[in-house]
Amino acid sequence: MIESDIPAAALAVYAHPDDPEVACGGTLARWADGGCRIHLVVANQGEKGSSDPNADREALAAARAAEVAKAADVLGVASVEHLGYPAGELDDDAVLRRRLVEIIRRERPEAVVAPDPTAVFFGDTYVNHRDHRELGWAVLDSLVPAASALYEPGTGDPHQVRLLLLSGTLEPSAWVDVGEWLDRKVEAVACHETRVPDDPALVAQLLEARAREEGARCGLPLAEGFRRLVFA
Repeated sequence: MIESDIPAAALAVYAHPDDPEVACGGTLARWADGGCRIHLVVANQGEKGSSDPNADREALAAARAAEVAKAADVLGVASVEHLGYPAGELDDDAVLRRRLVEIIRRERPEAVVAPDPTAVFFGDTYVNHRDHRELGWAVLDSLVPAASALYEPGTGDPHQVRLLLLSGTLEPSAWVDVGEWLDRKVEAVACHETRVPDDPALVAQLLEARAREEGARCGLPLAEGFRRLVFA
């Protein structure tokens, strides 16, 4: 199905600083332009996102946080929150779930966008990052049942999210038309200069190819695909 509704408020929860732009940047830009207030949560510092063994981790974390802020401005994200976990050290544990429940109850989003934790193997050349999987499970566990009335006392009033879109899924069931917003997605990804290779045109080509591939699944020129869940 084509997911065309624009929520009034949305929460995007991702592991690493460049994950949301790559996973759902077009959707976030579309929603922001439609009046949605988006709160972005980035769980990891991104201090290990370098192939240089001598890289200064503290400086890299600071640079990546600045890139997140710049990309958020491009997409129209209203606010950003960093949880500060070291890269590779996320666990779907009680502490993380409580933090997420508190954010959900504070922000009270209609929709949540997060990584699909069930996606592990992509072909025979890539294994989905452990942080993506652990965070995805933590988001699911924070929505059902942890955000319910009798769970996590002291974190605010209970709140029921209506829509959950899981990105990076191997089983998409809904797509968002990002035809008018792909350029913004490309621009937002390009803000992550510590991660983008020297040839920005190549990045744009890869992002467009991916959007065309998803669009071909649903009859749109350019799209982002998600596993869709709706809660009563």
